[in-house]
Amino acid sequence: MRYVQDAEEYHAEGKVLIKRHGTTLTADSVKVNRTTMEAVAEGNVTLKTRENVLTGSKMTLDLNARTGTVFDGMLFIEKKNFYIRGDKIEKTGEASYAIRRGSFTTCDGQSPDWKVTGEDLSLDVGGYGSVKQAALWVKKMPVAYLPFFIFPVKRDRQSGLLAPEVGYSDRNGAQWVQPFFWAIHPSCDTTLYYHHIQNRGEKAGTEFRYALGPASKGTLMADTMEDRQVDDGTPSNSQWGYTDDAYLRSNSDRYWFRMKADQQLPYDMTAQLDLDVVSDQDYLREFDGGITGYNDSNAYFASEFGRDLDDEDDPIRENRLNIKKLWTRYSINTDIRWYDNVLKRRWEDTDDTLQQLPTMRLDTLKQPVARSPLYLQSASEYSYFYRKDGLTGHRLDIHPRLSLPLQLGPFFSFEPAAGLRQTSWLVDPSNAGGNSEPADDQHRQFYELSAVLSTDLYRVYKQESPAANPIKHTLIPELRYEYIPDHDQTDYPDFDGIDRIGDANRLSFALTHLLTEKYFRTRPGAFSEPSPETSETRYKRFFRFLIEQSYDFNHWKKPEGDPLEPLYAELDLTPVNLLSVHAEAQWSHEDNTLLTHLLSGRLRNKQGDWLRLEYRYFKDLRQSIDLGVSLAVTNQIRLSGEYERNLDDGTDIDKQLECLYQSQCWSVALTYTDDETDQRVSGMIRLHGLGEIGDRI
Repeated sequence: MRYVQDAEEYHAEGKVLIKRHGTTLTADSVKVNRTTMEAVAEGNVTLKTRENVLTGSKMTLDLNARTGTVFDGMLFIEKKNFYIRGDKIEKTGEASYAIRRGSFTTCDGQSPDWKVTGEDLSLDVGGYGSVKQAALWVKKMPVAYLPFFIFPVKRDRQSGLLAPEVGYSDRNGAQWVQPFFWAIHPSCDTTLYYHHIQNRGEKAGTEFRYALGPASKGTLMADTMEDRQVDDGTPSNSQWGYTDDAYLRSNSDRYWFRMKADQQLPYDMTAQLDLDVVSDQDYLREFDGGITGYNDSNAYFASEFGRDLDDEDDPIRENRLNIKKLWTRYSINTDIRWYDNVLKRRWEDTDDTLQQLPTMRLDTLKQPVARSPLYLQSASEYSYFYRKDGLTGHRLDIHPRLSLPLQLGPFFSFEPAAGLRQTSWLVDPSNAGGNSEPADDQHRQFYELSAVLSTDLYRVYKQESPAANPIKHTLIPELRYEYIPDHDQTDYPDFDGIDRIGDANRLSFALTHLLTEKYFRTRPGAFSEPSPETSETRYKRFFRFLIEQSYDFNHWKKPEGDPLEPLYAELDLTPVNLLSVHAEAQWSHEDNTLLTHLLSGRLRNKQGDWLRLEYRYFKDLRQSIDLGVSLAVTNQIRLSGEYERNLDDGTDIDKQLECLYQSQCWSVALTYTDDETDQRVSGMIRLHGLGEIGDRI
């Protein structure tokens, strides 16, 4: 290294390294002007910032402004895996660049699977890039041309057009969904959708999201369209409806509004809001797919809020506002529930759908009464029931319960309990809504008794091999008795299940088997083999089996019924971490047959392959099997499938097969779907870093 005094320059050669403000420059030789802080680097030039790497044969650089020009250069953006090459790359700002005769790709290697070339490229890391005279190349073949092209290079949310969704179906024709994302504020954004449906018309939609804090957030979605096709009962329009109900779909004004929100309130109270209003009974089944359809909306709400939507074929949609507060021993819940019955709203003169406006519930958790051995728990509820046509009124239900836990010797626990239930009604007087019952207050009171006798038996099995983990076998027999006297309730109002509580005189026996493994997990930082000294103790319950039988003393005489109620059994088995099995069944002694049976299992491996099987049986109702599989054939190819069949009538409910090919920088998926109403073939291509092309072909 030498200093040229006349030029005020430092000259350095041989593995030159310059560090300044988090930026590192390396080259074979570098000249730096001491006054202007301008540098000229040549030979294996590399400029590294916190997230980007710029390389070339020659570079001029302003070390103060951190701007400059590199020749025969390449810019690598690590976070997005972008490779941008050009004859001349100008660094015009902190994270902005201009490229002359360049290309970009997210593929590794000198011969990328795809790239986009252009005369002039400009980009802002954290924003967007643009290309003039853009051409898309697959290997060495150009396949598409655009005079101007924009692509994202963003770290943060940016407003702009998102990748469109295109498709075709026999029922709807060609379709195009164009989303536009608007980053309104760091705490809220919205996506606007324009949906063109060739055979139906134009549909518009929006999705608005906000987050005011960790426990305060919400999402609102809405779609609307003027449908050119209706189901008015004429033969020419019959294809636009569904035949599994007796109602037509003659409306052309179609819409769907849904929303879920969580809100933190003062005094440690929380609120949850669920809204779901749809124009007709066919809308959700007709538009169940796509980025604005039922399936994606339901999956989003379940993931973000832990609450899903009502089934797509359910014409009664629940709308609910819940406000609650939890204490250590108490909780209070206030619910306002409005059930929108689509069929009765559109087609029937009488709407007797029952609403709860509101329901207030106070629960007292089990706790000791003063210093006595007694324990108290209670559930109290007030509801006002409203319906447009029919009986309306108030109801107050108070249900306290006292219990006395006892220890009988060293082995048995015994807990008798007594409860008192008091219910009062106040029916509204006759009104224009059609109520004919006179205003009246009615009262019901009865007691209930119960007792539980149980014990807990266990044994720990230790294997002779030191590598085997000890296993604990727990056996829990339990004997329960419950008694509710018979009482006439025919004169009381009938709003829901609380108004008609049946008598009980039942003895039940349950036996539970549990197997729990004790194992050791190496503590962080420990390098030796797992042992009690170097590891943390962990427990895993891998087996649970429950069998339960009840005897109803009220039915011990014929022909009133069989006193032996159905035998119930339940099994949960996880022999290894990658396999889980669940089964449950009910057996009728009277009919000597199974009433219900459910068997489900899931097998998976560390590579992400899985196999799912579920069998359902409901006597005289339905018997079906559901199979799902996902298998990596190679490192790049994955096959997935879903199959559901009704075993009673031998018909297929749903079939789906998908083939996914995934390379380092692009992927393609082909999907075939066949359900009870439609057959679809879809294809999707994704160029990593650019977005998706194609869907629902």
